[in-house]
Amino acid sequence: MTAVRYPIALNAEAALSGPLGRAARESEAGLITGGDVRFATEAVGPAFPSREAALDAYAGRVDDERPGSAAVIQPEDRFCELRELTAARPPRPGTIKPMRPSYRGGHRWPTPAAPPETIWRLSVSYWRIQVGAAEPLPGPPEGALHPRARARARAKMEAGGLDAQALQARLTEPLRPVKPQQPLDIGLFEVRPPEAPHILMPDE
Repeated sequence: MTAVRYPIALNAEAALSGPLGRAARESEAGLITGGDVRFATEAVGPAFPSREAALDAYAGRVDDERPGSAAVIQPEDRFCELRELTAARPPRPGTIKPMRPSYRGGHRWPTPAAPPETIWRLSVSYWRIQVGAAEPLPGPPEGALHPRARARARAKMEAGGLDAQALQARLTEPLRPVKPQQPLDIGLFEVRPPEAPHILMPDE
């Protein structure tokens, strides 16, 4: 079975109009770009009121089974798909009003809601180029690793008054122990033999 060769681009529009290349696997896409990529699926283009209108606009991108305009896309080119979406945005939590009941035949039935209006949009799957992924991360600011600077930043963080620069310095510094590591606990019936003091032996 032929694998799908997904386009490589910065966004979905570029993937559809002018990709940098195409690859079936993430490793192959990384070799083409010389950097990091991530698989993404996004909707592009305008919304259409019907599937027929979307098929006419994106002829040659997706399968069209209609009589007279039948088209079958090759397996390696199947990175586009038409999806039916709800036109209205979903209500936010806490804003949904309870349904008004209606009584019919001695039973309490809710009033049926009208079906939501739907639209059709083209969805494109592609390898998204991670901008700046290969660039080195900035080092910690000067003085961020000093013990007194860490103590002051920790005190400000606990007080809730840490600014953005101090927070960045706090997040970029490496983890350090607050005190030397303590020796391992030894049980009452465990001893360290003189010839091998790095191990513990039971002594009953």
